[in-house]
Amino acid sequence: MLIDWFTVGAQLLNFLILVWLLKRFLYKPIIEAIDIRERRIAAELADAAAKKIAADKERDEFRSKSKALDEQRGALLAKAAHEPPSTAAACDKAETRAGTELMEMANERGRSMSRLSSRIISTMGDFRRQYPVETSELDNAVESAHGYRELHKRLTEDDLPRFQRTFKTYLNQNTIRDIAGFHSQLTKQADLIRDRIDTINASLVGVDYNPGRYIRLEPQRTSHLEIKEFQADLRACTDNAVSADPDDDQYSEQKFLQVKRIIERFRGREGQTEADRKWTGLVTDVRNWFTFSASERYREDDTEYERYADSAGKSGGQKEKLAYTILAASLAYQFKLDWGAAKSRNFQFAVIDEAFGRGSDESTRFALELFGRLGLQLLIVTPLQKIHVIEPYVSAVGFIDNPTSMDSHLRTLTIEEYRAERLARTLLAEAAMA
Repeated sequence: MLIDWFTVGAQLLNFLILVWLLKRFLYKPIIEAIDIRERRIAAELADAAAKKIAADKERDEFRSKSKALDEQRGALLAKAAHEPPSTAAACDKAETRAGTELMEMANERGRSMSRLSSRIISTMGDFRRQYPVETSELDNAVESAHGYRELHKRLTEDDLPRFQRTFKTYLNQNTIRDIAGFHSQLTKQADLIRDRIDTINASLVGVDYNPGRYIRLEPQRTSHLEIKEFQADLRACTDNAVSADPDDDQYSEQKFLQVKRIIERFRGREGQTEADRKWTGLVTDVRNWFTFSASERYREDDTEYERYADSAGKSGGQKEKLAYTILAASLAYQFKLDWGAAKSRNFQFAVIDEAFGRGSDESTRFALELFGRLGLQLLIVTPLQKIHVIEPYVSAVGFIDNPTSMDSHLRTLTIEEYRAERLARTLLAEAAMA
């Protein structure tokens, strides 16, 4: 029987197209927006914290200096109040000295404000160079401080949670559901292989592999590491998908990363496109999920006589019979045949070219009995020395000869006509000898 690879391929293609569309027009913009916003917020909060620390330090220094200047001014004023000049000349000197000291105080405050403004403007410039789009309407000026405060407020109070909720909804309802459907389809194909093997085994029981024994095909799960990891990843994507809390951020992030890893390999990662293409073909071809062996068993009690994983160490006859068994099983699987069916309206044609030329008569009869149970339309190309073995299993024969080595001639006879002509030739030969 044959896996409907067109349906599987179409479903896989539809799934990949859907995933690509979701990733291209929804997931990727959302994730990029989330990543950009998270990085931006983290950077800006870190910058804001650093700036706040620096500003607090500058503020404390400014307040300290201002306090010191206030104390100096107070001391000067107090001194001036308690020691008034006694003469006009002393008044002039006191006025000059007070003016000088007040000018120094004003200059010191001016220099402190200038240094603080320079640091603020430099920080603004760094921020604008890092985020030119978001700060296109802002200037490198202390007067623009209000605009920077508004931007910080928007960043800290943005609608990021709404985007996260929407993303989790699409992740849980669409992507996880599609992955589950994809997994279900692959599992269905795996179950179909087992069912077909069971059908084949039901007919292999009816043919003696050896006297008193028959052959049974047995599929086992593959031990191939990449296939086992892929199956585990598919299961992990859908585990607890129904019972999980939809508001669990850790669950949603974990599922997203699991789905993302699989989709990235399906698409082909940068620098590993060819390897990922081969990997995709390997893990999605369900036939690779199995390894097969043949168990020769006693009919009497169904115990195992011998198991064949390959033909190593077997005699020529054993290898022939095992090869014919595998060939018959393969044809049954590919043609989706019902073994033992009395009649079939399907045309299931196979050509065997000189397969029996060197084999034993016993192996040839075993193979033809298997093909007979399949109900195949069989064309056997064989030398004349095997005609006596094949004759009971065919309904027509075609003789080809080329006596001049220039032209080949084909003559077709029913098996009855062939037997009649053979009998006539035998009688003529006997009469000639008499």
